[in-house]
Amino acid sequence: MSNPPVLNCINQALYQRFKEFIAPETDRYLMLKSLLDELYLSPQVITISGNRHLFLSAQGAISNRLKERSVGGQHSIILVAHYDRVPNSPGANDNAAAVFELIEAAIKMRKEKVHRWLIIFTDKEEISPGEGIRDQGAYTLAKGLQDAGLGNSRFYIFDACGVGDTLIISTMTDHLMKHEAGPGITRTRLQVRQLRARALETTRHIHLDRVRLIPTPFSDDVGFLRAGIPAQTITMLPSKEAAAFGTLLRNKPNFADALVNREVQDKYDRQLIPETWRRLNGPEDNDLRLTPQHFSLVVRFIYALCKSNY
Repeated sequence: MSNPPVLNCINQALYQRFKEFIAPETDRYLMLKSLLDELYLSPQVITISGNRHLFLSAQGAISNRLKERSVGGQHSIILVAHYDRVPNSPGANDNAAAVFELIEAAIKMRKEKVHRWLIIFTDKEEISPGEGIRDQGAYTLAKGLQDAGLGNSRFYIFDACGVGDTLIISTMTDHLMKHEAGPGITRTRLQVRQLRARALETTRHIHLDRVRLIPTPFSDDVGFLRAGIPAQTITMLPSKEAAAFGTLLRNKPNFADALVNREVQDKYDRQLIPETWRRLNGPEDNDLRLTPQHFSLVVRFIYALCKSNY
């Protein structure tokens, strides 16, 4: 029997662990920590408000007390992907693919001696019905990072990066801030533009020809933003879905509300949301829907984003 197509982009050992990672009985935290230990990536666990976040650093050890300002300034770029999933979903695209892509990038950056980056695998991106943004793990994490002097780092969030050939640079933070005003918002908008410009510059540098700017669904960027840290989300979509959704948003700009607000979403036809996103958080988010031949695109982007860091 031939190997699954995933083996074209990640080694066989990692693929086997990927299958384990999305299995229904897997404790993702324990399995991820074990894998990172096996790869000698020296993960460190920092628990905030009961949520266990895994840190990988180019500089080595991270203080278990984020409030020690000695960690500040060491990491000018911070890469984020949540490892949790909703119950009864394999969570292959949301968000196992991005977790494994970041692991691949970390191995490559360590080998090539790329410095000044920090990877955080976050807990509790998925919130339960009745919970709000302040219940999200990213919100309390962002507060801890600010206290540690890391609030001015460049934050990039990778979410649902396992299906498609088109890199999506999210504009959701623009949408979330469109009715807000004040000096703080002005500064935040500037920071968001800088993050986005850096991402676009990176895509040009590595000659990616399929890149779109469109709003994306709820992710860790919402919790970070509400805690006062701008973050740029990166995701993937098939080119046909990305093009169709871009056209829809030009005709119905308010449809972006449906991506973060279930009540608004119910007013529209849910079928208008890209199929890839409709499959998230359900049993169909499995490895059969992934497009592993494009995983290397995301890894290249991550590597270039960090290698050009200054």
